[in-house]
Amino acid sequence: MNLKEVVEMKHFSLSFRKGNLIILDQEKLPQKVCYREIKNINQAFLALKRLKVRGAPLIGVFAGYSLFISIKNLKAKSPQAFLKILDKNIEYLKNSRPTAVNLSWALERIRKKVLMNLDKDVDSLKEIVRKEAQAIHQEDIQLCERIAQVGVKLIKPNDSILTHCNAGFLATSGEGTALSIIYKAYKKYPNIKVYADETRPLLQGARLTCWELSCRGIEVILICDNMAGSLMAKGKITKVIVGADRITKKGFIANKIGTYNLAVLAKYHKIPFYVAGPVSSFDLSLNRGEDIPIEERNPQEVKTFGGKSVAPKKVKAYNPAFDVTPPELITAVITDKGIITQPLEKNIEKLFRDVKI
Repeated sequence: MNLKEVVEMKHFSLSFRKGNLIILDQEKLPQKVCYREIKNINQAFLALKRLKVRGAPLIGVFAGYSLFISIKNLKAKSPQAFLKILDKNIEYLKNSRPTAVNLSWALERIRKKVLMNLDKDVDSLKEIVRKEAQAIHQEDIQLCERIAQVGVKLIKPNDSILTHCNAGFLATSGEGTALSIIYKAYKKYPNIKVYADETRPLLQGARLTCWELSCRGIEVILICDNMAGSLMAKGKITKVIVGADRITKKGFIANKIGTYNLAVLAKYHKIPFYVAGPVSSFDLSLNRGEDIPIEERNPQEVKTFGGKSVAPKKVKAYNPAFDVTPPELITAVITDKGIITQPLEKNIEKLFRDVKI
């Protein structure tokens, strides 16, 4: 599939047709546009672990479909036997990416639906899993559009927006979270400028965000992660918009490592710092940042660059995939249900109390 064919597709990060689960292999971007079929739960686990599929909302959608793939040919004799294997597969998938709450949220949502229908036969339970996975998929597409509609109100002509990691159509089933706002704003204000952090160590900003924006004809300027402060000091950044993998009850947000740095810099330079994410990325069971489980990845990701070693062989490396930004550094959280302004804790509570979710 060539780039023109990819761009013309409405949604291409993931496809589920006639019981077949197809993903765009993000590990290969931007050098290759490569689609792969996921045929079993082990392939699904590895796709998540190796970041072939990534981005909190998309992880949730993919997990739902992966769960269906894992049981669609199951020969369980009873609903109880079916549930036992379903639970085993849910726990297995949960362990692939512990920080992104959408993963467990989607899997538990499907499990709850099955529990409500244990009086039905196994084939009916399989169909329930499939339909719920598809419902999660369709909702994700719609919520991306709502985030864009809400967030675009914060953008002004001539804005220079800095983003980190990738929170666009590669990270969701729709147009994205943070980047969906930029896409909608660009149609209204084609003179906006976008800067993208490279996002070490796996370069999701350089490889994915720059590729995405280029596909849509939006000029993007790539910078090294340690250049952001210098640009802010020169007045070249007017807003920062990032995504989120988990948001706690008190407004602490976990996102790709390096997000906290940007929040501190933005606060010092009096630049609005916005977080964009769906309500499914909120975890109201947790309060503070230290409660969030942080995934630690292979140190080799830090010790290499472009597949080549850049550090002494025996040197140790620390590689947390995420950091946590406290609520006092966040200007507002842009959700599919509206904008949550300061004080975040009070207004998060209000949102979930007033809006049916």
